[in-house]
Amino acid sequence: MKQQSAVDVLICGAGAAGLTLAIELARRGVSFRLIEKAPSPFHGSRGKGIQPRTQEIFEDLGILDRIIATGGVYPPERRYNADGSHTDAKVVEQSEPTPAEPYQQPLMLAQFLTEGLMRDRLQELGHRPEFGCELVGFEQDSQGVTAHLVGHDGEHSVHARWLVGADGGRSVVRRTLDIGFPGQTLGVRAIVADVAMTGLSRDYWHRFSNECMTAQIAICPLAGTELFQVQAPIPLDAEVDLSAEGLMTMVAQRTGRQDIHIQSVSWASAYTMNARLADHYRVGQVFLIGDAAHIHPPTGGQGLNTSVQDAYNLGWKLAAVIAGAPDALLDTYEEERRPVAASMLGLSTKLLDGMKNGDMRRGREVHQLDIGYPHSSLALQPAERDGRLLAGDRAPDATVRDAAGHSSRLFKLFQGAHWTLLGYEVERGSLKPAAGLHIHRFGPGGDRVDDQRQFKDAYNLAPGEWVLVRPDGYVGAIITHDDLEALHRYLAQVGLSAETF
Repeated sequence: MKQQSAVDVLICGAGAAGLTLAIELARRGVSFRLIEKAPSPFHGSRGKGIQPRTQEIFEDLGILDRIIATGGVYPPERRYNADGSHTDAKVVEQSEPTPAEPYQQPLMLAQFLTEGLMRDRLQELGHRPEFGCELVGFEQDSQGVTAHLVGHDGEHSVHARWLVGADGGRSVVRRTLDIGFPGQTLGVRAIVADVAMTGLSRDYWHRFSNECMTAQIAICPLAGTELFQVQAPIPLDAEVDLSAEGLMTMVAQRTGRQDIHIQSVSWASAYTMNARLADHYRVGQVFLIGDAAHIHPPTGGQGLNTSVQDAYNLGWKLAAVIAGAPDALLDTYEEERRPVAASMLGLSTKLLDGMKNGDMRRGREVHQLDIGYPHSSLALQPAERDGRLLAGDRAPDATVRDAAGHSSRLFKLFQGAHWTLLGYEVERGSLKPAAGLHIHRFGPGGDRVDDQRQFKDAYNLAPGEWVLVRPDGYVGAIITHDDLEALHRYLAQVGLSAETF
């Protein structure tokens, strides 16, 4: 077996989670390899919903404009009744953007298109996935992981400081570590298929036989494509014909219509719904992200989004430790993300129960804007702070101006690999910028002007207070003017220079 040169991080799995982590590491200059067992990219639409919080992440990663241009909003639902009539309704509750939350509507984009745009972004950063490269085993010690790979050039090994399993629900990484994956099989089996079809308008998400779970079928136009996605429950033990002819027979039986024709099938899958959560997200030098750590029903469009956010949380922490931060920082990944997945599993299962009764409405609960880490060991704030923005919360956006009067947004100040420190009516010169830390001040002599009071309304800081925003857009710390030593200690904890004062 031939030995390859070492890298800092080996990422196993080039789906949405692995690609997000690769982009995060690439823009921070971390050495890595991104491998994928499959010989070519996934070409299905399993995860098609991009929630508002993930849109914020994609803006930071530099691909949101492409996502918006390629995809679209969810169409209204057209529900067909047994008597042949139909009713139209909004599936997604409509909310207007606000200065603090600029994205309020989930977007629809087939998973293969989303991942294609992510690969394009990764290539711009000088990297690409290695398809047809399989992880067949690994060993680890305190210095890192020796991974054994089989690819186009035969078998070889690579040494990595860390291994990240982004290899899906049947994760080889998780199984090799013997991490428990408890949960339940939910007693629901379904098909999902991307098809070329005629006979239905692309202006609606069509739903038939809602009064009977076993006879339901939903047919949705896939934004960004000429395809439709067909979804339908099937018996647990049934053999299902996923050819164009077989699917057209199912469509005719469940819709009662003979005018809907399927010309071809681009991708199709039959699957059993599960809700499972890994006992641990980290063992030594190895981590789990995405479906390797949690699987759940597709209801609510949470899966791809939660996976992206796992990687977004872990990426900056790996880079920080590589740059010298204490290794204990990596323990906060499981501390923060595992409770989020547990809550998401509960939500997806609840929405599945609603779907069985024909209720497909979705509201703020699926947007993921309210996810936060208030109980994290990385959340620091004055003990008496209450009822306002708290450490661990998502950092809101706001429109502000620079000292020259030009309009800008906080999200633009946050964009990139750095931390951001915002001071409200603080003394000039009390803190100095450092590598990886950008500092902005509001108030007399500051470089930012809150002329619309959007920053004040969203952050509600008292004069002399500072708010520290993490690279992943969450509030890390809120510090009063008389406790800057606490900020000094916090920055050292996350690997920023102690020479900040």
